[in-house]
Amino acid sequence: MNSSILLKQLPAQIITPESFQLYGQVITASVDGKTYDQTDAQLNLKNGVPRFYIMRLENRGRKFHTITRHNQCTQCLGSLEGKEWLIAVAPPNEASEPDLEKMMAFRIPGSCFIKLDVGTWHAGPYFDHTVVDFYNLELSDTNAVDHFTHNFRTRQHLEFEIL
Repeated sequence: MNSSILLKQLPAQIITPESFQLYGQVITASVDGKTYDQTDAQLNLKNGVPRFYIMRLENRGRKFHTITRHNQCTQCLGSLEGKEWLIAVAPPNEASEPDLEKMMAFRIPGSCFIKLDVGTWHAGPYFDHTVVDFYNLELSDTNAVDHFTHNFRTRQHLEFEIL
């Protein structure tokens, strides 16, 4: 059995609401007083206590070999200080691993945030900065009870690099 790891390059495209539709939503600024509609984050946080926090990530680079999904809630992510960042995603599915044919990487400007649909596979945030703070909205116990990870390195001898 060949145990060498194949590095696959995943080009990142600039995120748009249309290109991200299979995975979730892109949320941008709106005028104060706007009534709630489909352009607002369509959240599912009904299965627990919501948790909104700021996470500090350091030296993330652009390579990954694991991807995760949460089946009990949506998740919102965005960078502070207007810093651009990257994420790889695959759409929700019933399988125990993501659909590689539908996996994409996105470049996300610091002027918006994303809402990941329930079950969306995601790897990231990744970035070239030394440190980036991200706000994160999920459930208080998401990382303990709703964190399903697929390891490409051990299962398919793959690693990815976002370009």
